Amino acid sequence: MACLHDHDCADHNCSSDWSLFKHIDLPKVSALNEAVTGSVKSVFKPWEQRLNSSEGHLESNEGDPELIVFIPFTADVKIKSIAIVGGADGTSPSRMRAFVNRDGIDFSDAQSMQAIQEWDLAENLQGVLEYQTRYSRFQSVGNITLHFPDNFGADTTQIQYIGLKGEATQMKRDVVANIVYEIMPNPSDHKTRAETGGGFSHVE
Repeated sequence: MACLHDHDCADHNCSSDWSLFKHIDLPKVSALNEAVTGSVKSVFKPWEQRLNSSEGHLESNEGDPELIVFIPFTADVKIKSIAIVGGADGTSPSRMRAFVNRDGIDFSDAQSMQAIQEWDLAENLQGVLEYQTRYSRFQSVGNITLHFPDNFGADTTQIQYIGLKGEATQMKRDVVANIVYEIMPNPSDHKTRAETGGGFSHVE
């Protein structure tokens, strides 16, 4: 389902709506079939810069419009909607499929696996459309993989911007585990009573 971005951003802080940008683990973002390695990172930017292509865009290899984009987060997030700004002249993606918390998906996996949700996309050159998620399925998202299987007839697919609306829910589980570990007493750091003449020989 696509919704029109139907209010004046001068009266509303749209950037805060799309604040999942700051929770994307950008160095670990990757894409399959990108013509220029690493160019996928250029499509993640603040909302107000979504139409700024000065830092480049994501484009598939010539003659193969299919793209896969892997987006990990620095915190678990809930995703409410997704915005895609594609290229002109038929290069915008026409379909999008999403997989949640699945690492290492390639094209064979994407074609054989059931997506958590699929959307038919419109050409959204001005960034005024957003696509609602089935919100209950997009809770505690550590990473999301977006599969763009086709476009509007061009030889390549171009993406200028990917925006994610939602909220962060907690720190990554491994970070939490490390913090818990650090605050637990380490027996080797504390002398026992046996060592100091007391009656106990170990620390529980």
